[in-house]
Amino acid sequence: MPIYSGKWKLPTVMQAEGAGNWPKPPFASGELWMWGRNHQGQLGQNNTTDYSSPVQVGALTDWLQAAGSQYHGSLAIKLDGTAWSWGDGAGGQLGQGSTTDYSSPVQIGALTDWSKSMSGGVYGPNGAIKTDGTLWVWGTGGMGQLGQGNTTSYSSPVQVGALTNWLQFAAGYYCSTAVKTDGTLWTWGSGNSGRTGQNSTTNTSSPVQVGALTNWLQASSGYKFSGAVKTDGTVWMWGVNDHGQLGQENTTTYSSPVQVGALTDWSGISCGNGFTLALKTDGTLWGWGENTYGQVGDNSTTNRSSPVQVGVLTTWSRFDAGGHHSGGLTTDKKLYGWGWNNWGQLGVGDTTNRSTPTQVGALTTWERLLVTDGFMGGIK
Repeated sequence: MPIYSGKWKLPTVMQAEGAGNWPKPPFASGELWMWGRNHQGQLGQNNTTDYSSPVQVGALTDWLQAAGSQYHGSLAIKLDGTAWSWGDGAGGQLGQGSTTDYSSPVQIGALTDWSKSMSGGVYGPNGAIKTDGTLWVWGTGGMGQLGQGNTTSYSSPVQVGALTNWLQFAAGYYCSTAVKTDGTLWTWGSGNSGRTGQNSTTNTSSPVQVGALTNWLQASSGYKFSGAVKTDGTVWMWGVNDHGQLGQENTTTYSSPVQVGALTDWSGISCGNGFTLALKTDGTLWGWGENTYGQVGDNSTTNRSSPVQVGVLTTWSRFDAGGHHSGGLTTDKKLYGWGWNNWGQLGVGDTTNRSTPTQVGALTTWERLLVTDGFMGGIK
């Protein structure tokens, strides 16, 4: 089901970054800014220099949304419906028809109908949904994570099946998760640790439905685990659980979805590398799982196997879990980062870890964010 209606506005049910079917917004500027690790040119600065404070990607002001592909690359869509990529091209994950690296944005093909739910994984899958509801992916396919019925890698976008009812796509670690407009949940790729939620550890190279329910709203995939929110406000998770990232108060692996607690006020989820963030309808943000670097955001470095609140704010609107750090936006358009900061990925001008949300600069004009392993970005 759609998560918005009418003119541009935040939906009643808030979402993890990159998790929705958004119309084109009237951004004040549409500038894209990035910071953190840049060893493959993933910050789009035409160099490989790390930055611990935000730097603008070019001078254009027409960026709509962006996503990161782990340490290595960046993806973005412009207001004109074009898709762009830059960074490490090994494995074809930039969708450029080659394995060439690019340190500044390069257009993916010539199409102008990209518009929703772009997501980056580890080399592959990377992908996005077009305005016609078709899903397209590219990158490494060795575990079937491109959904092509094979284990072939593709360096240019290929369509997943022939369906036109995809709502949201989430790329994970050699696996893919997606929600259709009919509320069904689908996964494919590596089944190791039960990460596809199919009650098995078998790889699948084409989309397979998770159960028979039709009330899934939004999903996210992390490192060997995934999670999803239902329309009834419950959160469900599956896969590896070695750090408590499934929120079950244990470290047991689950190969089918299990509910996180009994609450019914969850509205969005984002899975990182061993930890999870989720938003409630009251505007509070919660985290659980690995917390070695403070990425859960509860002012500690203690692993959590059940949800704990991130800071004290009740105004969170968008958020994203990365490799070992996190980011979030508030309703007053401030941007925050916390967790691991060895490359300056928190954007606060240093390389010191933070275990609670720390504001990136003083601006109150941020509209979107991306968080991935080693770097971060935002659109304002």
